[in-house]
Amino acid sequence: MKKTLLVAAFAGVVAMVAVRAQQQPEHEQPSATEDAVASGGDFPLAAKAGRDSNARNVAPAGAVNQGPFDMAKWRYGTAWTAPAGSKIWNPVKLKMMAGQKVTGGTLFASSDASTYCAFANAGYDFVWTEMQHDAHDWKEVANMWRTCPHAKAVPGVRVAYTDEREEQHALDAGALVLVVPTVDTVEEAIAARDWAYYPPLGKRSNGGGQAFDPAVWGGVPGGYRQTINDNLVLILMIETLEGLKNAEAIAKIPGVTAVFAASGDLGNFSGFRQGQPDYERAINIVHDAALKAGVRLCGPLAWRDRPDFTCFQAGSEMAAIARGAAAELGSLKDTQGKPEVGPYAVK
Repeated sequence: MKKTLLVAAFAGVVAMVAVRAQQQPEHEQPSATEDAVASGGDFPLAAKAGRDSNARNVAPAGAVNQGPFDMAKWRYGTAWTAPAGSKIWNPVKLKMMAGQKVTGGTLFASSDASTYCAFANAGYDFVWTEMQHDAHDWKEVANMWRTCPHAKAVPGVRVAYTDEREEQHALDAGALVLVVPTVDTVEEAIAARDWAYYPPLGKRSNGGGQAFDPAVWGGVPGGYRQTINDNLVLILMIETLEGLKNAEAIAKIPGVTAVFAASGDLGNFSGFRQGQPDYERAINIVHDAALKAGVRLCGPLAWRDRPDFTCFQAGSEMAAIARGAAAELGSLKDTQGKPEVGPYAVK
């Protein structure tokens, strides 16, 4: 009797899981990416069972890449080529290509989706979600972006460092602006580029994620996989003396949209403050690197009128709330009553 009940219970669980899997969007199902690519059923070019196909040395008839396999000579196929005439659909990329100024508001502490959505509709070009200096996790960030994917400001993020895991979490969740901090060397910059872009420009894995959801970017003209390389904004931050030494070479790496002259950390690593000649020299080294490479130049919003800067990081959501309240209240700001006793008494 117990065995019968256990079998029935197990069957019920299996049936429930099957129903839930059918109800899930494709991007949330296990192995959705691999399964979606596989056509299944008929494999006319498959190796014969139990026999060496000699594929390393001989290509199938009609293959683009003939002769012995050579990674260095591999000609990339056209399976993911963007349709002819595809247009840019990321408004931030569009403005940057036109040389116009773009600003990102910094979402620093909040993980509340309604706060994010209000911030993203406040007038910025993108939201700079802070993952370097705050303790957000990627599920919180993905949830915020998923709640209002087509807000006025596109989702952006500063990851913690150059890293495959960090960058792919950001991009699979739907980031359209990727900021990578503390880039010191050409090798590090190339790695940051490689994890950001799909082949043939980079090495991003085609792992799915909510970016492929039709409610996010899955329905963009031309297809997300085919067009994201042309729409992604990649900003590399120059923050150290080593970064200054390599700034020109970093800025020239294909795929880099902009370099960011880090106002705080260039002072931190140089030992000088804004206005001092040595500090200004450091900022100007990044300025010159951007001009020579033909990429955009980013900095803090306070530099919105500094020559050639067209990309800016604005303040946090907390600062925006304080500024908004001050503007709304005017002369009524901080006119609270002053009781003589109790916790609100003047001390």
